[in-house]
Amino acid sequence: MQVKTSDEIARIAEAGRVVADVLAEVSRAAHPGVSTAELDRLSETRVRERGAVPAFKGYHGYPASLCISVNEEVVHGIPGGRLLREGDIVGLDFGAELRGYFADAAVTVPVGRVGPKARRLVSATRDALARAVSAAVAGGYLGDIGAAVQAHVEPLGFAVVREFVGHGIGRRLHEPPQVPNFGRRGAGARLRPGVVLAIEPMVNEGTADVRVLEDGWTAVTADGGLSAHFEHTVAVTEAGPVLLTLPGA
Repeated sequence: MQVKTSDEIARIAEAGRVVADVLAEVSRAAHPGVSTAELDRLSETRVRERGAVPAFKGYHGYPASLCISVNEEVVHGIPGGRLLREGDIVGLDFGAELRGYFADAAVTVPVGRVGPKARRLVSATRDALARAVSAAVAGGYLGDIGAAVQAHVEPLGFAVVREFVGHGIGRRLHEPPQVPNFGRRGAGARLRPGVVLAIEPMVNEGTADVRVLEDGWTAVTADGGLSAHFEHTVAVTEAGPVLLTLPGA
């Protein structure tokens, strides 16, 4: 695990405020009739206005600034002409680079009024992220984070995605270690102060299995069930976990 200085953590937090502000604005714009391409354009306009760069655009060939995953799409959905509809749930995953430091976050938002199953799934995944963040403490173990996600969502009848995981972040978008959303308490590497992680549970309504579409990016649930995704960039400190992707003052 790469340990960051307090100055580096502050710089990651600056990028994180940009990410959080952009996600908040895009979330407000996700209403029936808007296209996913419009949301992508909005995210790129806003991040560049803040003097930052969209972290995903061009990353390993990804063609957009914002990952937009609708309903059964788990992660890495590519924006395009698709129009959002009443009752959809939309995963919005966004990263930014600001003066050489990266931050990454995701939310899943309802489009208009959604059904009870979708509400339960979104709520469970949001709560799973909060529990995972609470487990990211100095002296704890990497496995504690994934175990916290599993312990919350599986008793509710939902499934944790295995193929896609969280990651370290800082000078690069993806750094060691990988941060699975499943695991065993007390297993894996020890968490040290100064470690910065992007923790991002992805939870499916039905099976945990996923498949990737022909575009080479969009991952969908194997059974067509709904999926939700939440993410924060988090610093492990002596005083406890600190969220670095919070909106600016």
